[in-house]
Amino acid sequence: MVEVQFLFDFGSPNAFLVHRVIPAIEQRAGVKFAYVPILLGGLFKLTGNQSPATAFAGIKNKPEYNQLEMRRFLERHGIADFVFNPHFPVNTLQLMRGAVAAQDLGVFERYVDAVYDAMWTKGLDMGQAEVVAAELAAAGLPVEQLLTQSQVPEVKQRLLDNTQRAFERGAFGSPSFLVGDELYFGKDRLREVEEEIARVSAG
Repeated sequence: MVEVQFLFDFGSPNAFLVHRVIPAIEQRAGVKFAYVPILLGGLFKLTGNQSPATAFAGIKNKPEYNQLEMRRFLERHGIADFVFNPHFPVNTLQLMRGAVAAQDLGVFERYVDAVYDAMWTKGLDMGQAEVVAAELAAAGLPVEQLLTQSQVPEVKQRLLDNTQRAFERGAFGSPSFLVGDELYFGKDRLREVEEEIARVSAG
């Protein structure tokens, strides 16, 4: 069985859009993507990278083109509820620790859906602890357990280890994908990801 990893951070709008498209790819390809929580800020520090909003701020036409590509992606995949978060960029350290904690508590998929929706369909300030707690509670998640588990040293270290491993395997941002050892970056590489899954599966 081919191993497919999705390296994600809730702070990336493009990673959210990919999250919405992955189920259709899983169904077509007969695989399950393994979601790997990473800390995008930490990966940026390791690689000397920076967010597109910062990197392209002074470049004429490129930010506008990026917006055009995002509109095309939304239309192509029928994503009608996306809103750009007015609080962007949000510090996602606690959210990503929470994702690792949610893996331990067996509520990972529900946690990911709840946080992504709060960030990129409701446009909430998920850097505020009380907002996060309210959204997790509304989703029926064990808020206190998640908060407690997210502060466990082993959970914090696992997030750092995931980020370091992503760097060592060639990643420099999110959304990134690993199909076996083949790295792909960006929402515009989903077709190549699916093609590589098919190629490996057929072999």
